[in-house]
Amino acid sequence: MTEKKSNPFLEIVFNVVVPSGILMKLSGEEHLGSVGALVIALAFPLAFGGYELVRFRKFNFISLLGFVSVLLTGGIGLLELDTKWLAVKEALIPGLIGVGVFISTFTKFPVVKKMIFNDTVLNLTEINQRLIQNGQQADFERCLMNSNYLFASTFVFSSIMNYVLATWIVTSPAGTAAFNEELGRMTLLSYPMIAIPSMIMMMGIFYFVWRQIRSMTQLEAAQIFKAQ
Repeated sequence: MTEKKSNPFLEIVFNVVVPSGILMKLSGEEHLGSVGALVIALAFPLAFGGYELVRFRKFNFISLLGFVSVLLTGGIGLLELDTKWLAVKEALIPGLIGVGVFISTFTKFPVVKKMIFNDTVLNLTEINQRLIQNGQQADFERCLMNSNYLFASTFVFSSIMNYVLATWIVTSPAGTAAFNEELGRMTLLSYPMIAIPSMIMMMGIFYFVWRQIRSMTQLEAAQIFKAQ
């Protein structure tokens, strides 16, 4: 049975495009007002996250952090807290993920190994046999460990860039229409400036691991990956 997966296009629409449009265009008093626009804009990612949870019936720690992030953003806006807390919050979420990935390096289940080196994607039996035959087990474990460090660094990049972007763009007092507009602009810009570069870095890490598997085992792609 094929596992149901989230639709990336809908994720962008509900989590980025629609909230940003509402915050930037409907925050004036002649429309929804600053509070109304903030509440409605944040309702979209919350509703989409809840729908995904019910639909796929899978707990996702990353999704939980995203849910908490939305609630914190709403709290900062509605309680009219200093905008420095928004920058801290933006940096905190990916920072926590990065710390978790880094710590996993010293456990039996590094995140990269769990994500890539598993029997749902790869022919582990064949790969492990070849690694043993070629005496490459220790080298491959070092490869996975280094890849895990690199994977953690992508979240450090996101954390720093989120803080810089929030500090640079969101300068108006929380609870104002200007704050909402800046928040919407920040959300919109975070995708091309942070999310896409982070995804490219992650794809580079996965490609590196695949190349190392191929080099250390002399297996072809058809032998490495399981047919879907």
